Amino acid sequence: MERGSFENRNSSNSHEGESIADLTRKLSEQSTLLARQEVALAKAEMTEKGKRLGIGAGALGAAGVVALYMVGALVATLILALATFMEAWLAALIVTIVLGAVAAVLALIGKKQVDAGSPPVPERAIDSTKQDVEELKSSAKEGRS
Repeated sequence: MERGSFENRNSSNSHEGESIADLTRKLSEQSTLLARQEVALAKAEMTEKGKRLGIGAGALGAAGVVALYMVGALVATLILALATFMEAWLAALIVTIVLGAVAAVLALIGKKQVDAGSPPVPERAIDSTKQDVEELKSSAKEGRS
């Protein structure tokens, strides 16, 4: 940018002769306008991100359904593979028992984790706050004596 063009632009925005009240009013109006524009930009950005998150969540859900079908096909394949060595009903029973055992182990692990995290209360923060309150009470009592 040329030096002359900066000076011309700067002089065209000169506020000579305006009162402080007028300048303050303009500052307030411009600040309000800027804040509104920033909020509008944030809304537009969040709308766009929300749409992308929705599409992404839908795609992940669809992938989960297809993966579930894939696991079903894998179980059928396993049963058919075992059926070449034994009766088909016995192969299906063995696969069912193994899957049940895996599900039981996963359920026990999940229950243990949920129990460790329940109730979802910040216990250490509450204890610390209670301790702070007690210290403030004792400090207040000492200050009165």
